[in-house]
Amino acid sequence: MATEASVASAGQPQIQGPTQFDLYYWLRSFVAGGVAGCCAKTTIAPLDRVKILLQAHNPHYKHLGVFATLRAVPKKEGFLGLYKGNGAMMVRIFPYGAIQFMAFDNYKKFLSTKLGISGHIHRLMAGSLAGMTAVICTYPLDVIRARLAFQVTGEHRYTGIANAFYTIYLKEGGISGFYRGLTPTIIGMAPYAGFSFFTFGTLKSLGLHHFPELLGKPSLDNPDVLVLKTHVNLLCGGIAGAIAQTLSYPLDVARRRMQLGAVLPDSDRCLTLTNTLKHVYSQYGITKGLYRGLSLNYIRCVPSQAVAFTTYEFMKQVLHLN
Repeated sequence: MATEASVASAGQPQIQGPTQFDLYYWLRSFVAGGVAGCCAKTTIAPLDRVKILLQAHNPHYKHLGVFATLRAVPKKEGFLGLYKGNGAMMVRIFPYGAIQFMAFDNYKKFLSTKLGISGHIHRLMAGSLAGMTAVICTYPLDVIRARLAFQVTGEHRYTGIANAFYTIYLKEGGISGFYRGLTPTIIGMAPYAGFSFFTFGTLKSLGLHHFPELLGKPSLDNPDVLVLKTHVNLLCGGIAGAIAQTLSYPLDVARRRMQLGAVLPDSDRCLTLTNTLKHVYSQYGITKGLYRGLSLNYIRCVPSQAVAFTTYEFMKQVLHLN
């Protein structure tokens, strides 16, 4: 997210060829977002696997904590066990990251130029809309990734991505089987993505406005535009991720349990968002149910968001998006 000064300069070439320029800009923004998403998720892939195992109370690891599970998984399944489901994650995360960041930039411009909504509120709205757009477009891949990550060596229900697609389609109601848990995902993504983009954008604009020499540096592709220094980008991205995750975590727990569906013995009690939240709360309480694995989430979301925002900012400079 470059400084607002770049929006005006980016619009000038559209006079000569708006359609071609828009397509080229969208493609570059798509690639930048995809690369940012892949870099961020690769950094925290082992933590994501542990998070799914703990959230859904996998019988092999439900008695363990975060760090004990991180040690137990390699012993039981080998080092690559920490990356189980990561192939499906990469297939999903490139289009997810690409759509989210590209949509955010375009929603922000639309809200500002077409609806006259500006200031900090348009970041919150654009972030929420971008997150929901990305989720709807890539949700089936997230379900597949969750199913594969939940498996334990020796007890495989699916042999791979293609087999998981085929099995879910045949045995869980066709297309609808790929969209279990979509409602809590969308409801959870709105505040998560919204506050994530809002917090990062606000911290960035305040930093560059009040401390330009201390926190800023000239953009690689446009020396007239200030961008945050790398370490400041990482810090702002981490803070944004921590705040956003705290607000939306219970909905994330409900989403995972609904996604796993028939894999869980109590799947019949996790058919709707309300029932799932009530069941988790009544069975496990708040700290061991609705917020189980939150410590891991802080550990994973801070570097993930830090890397995502920093990589996207860098890719925007490399691809001349400022």
